[in-house]
Amino acid sequence: MPVNILFAARPERWTTYEQPLRNALKDAGIDAHLATDIAPSEVDYIVYAPNSTLQDFTPYTRAKAVLNLWAGVENITGNPTLKIPLARMVDPGLTKGMVEWVTGHVMRYHLGLDTDILKTDTVWAPRTPPLAQERTVTILGLGALGTAVAETLVFLGFKVTGWSRSPKNLPGVTCLHGAEGLEQALKTAEIAVLLLPNTAATENTLNADTLALMPTGAFIINPGRGPLIDDDALLAALDSGKIAHATLDVFRTEPLPQNHPYWSHRNVTVTPHIAAETRAITASTVIAENIRRGQAQEDFLHLVDRDLGY
Repeated sequence: MPVNILFAARPERWTTYEQPLRNALKDAGIDAHLATDIAPSEVDYIVYAPNSTLQDFTPYTRAKAVLNLWAGVENITGNPTLKIPLARMVDPGLTKGMVEWVTGHVMRYHLGLDTDILKTDTVWAPRTPPLAQERTVTILGLGALGTAVAETLVFLGFKVTGWSRSPKNLPGVTCLHGAEGLEQALKTAEIAVLLLPNTAATENTLNADTLALMPTGAFIINPGRGPLIDDDALLAALDSGKIAHATLDVFRTEPLPQNHPYWSHRNVTVTPHIAAETRAITASTVIAENIRRGQAQEDFLHLVDRDLGY
């Protein structure tokens, strides 16, 4: 008897995911009925995007799990109708994309590439760029993405500090946690990378008080979540020179409103939420593996802790 898998996401996602999912399910040995219009009482698994029209999970009495297409789950964890296991997406393709994007911007700041590009300025002023071992990069958030970024930066020779809610241990990384650890991590953060989840506990992690802890002239890279930063506090820190520059890929409102100060601020780089995107082929393999596990009564991968929100 086929496993009934409902694909609950926007139509363009179905176009992208249908064939990769069918291929991944076949490769996993799963006899599946994959569709966008299965009767709720007959659904075994829901492949889901939080911006789907499906918001009431009550009728899905047979479903064993909701398998999120996104890494972020803040838009679904609070849904009171969702009583079954929820798995977030940890996609190898997304992780690689994030590592490459963050590394590129870290190197841009580290080497001062914006300064060295001579356009209309005719002043020839050679300088010796620093080595990675002379620069401290602090990563706030040591989940799957933060860990992968930290490992790459360590490999390149940077002094890497990582901060997380709970204790972590990563080779070559100074791992800190808790309130005191955050203060210590920011005090040496010449470049800060934000890869925390969006929860009530992480909102405004960078605010007037915490920004004041950072070295003068520090850089900020945020590919994590918009609410991690108090926008007014960051703008003030940029205006005063406390923070030299910020590259922001995520925002409280997206698309970023046309009248937002970030657009015109000379010390802000805005990118349109492109740091990391789920890749259909690799993500489909993750989804198929979780369905295989569910059918074999094994533990699901990447389960979300509803209390923590990630």
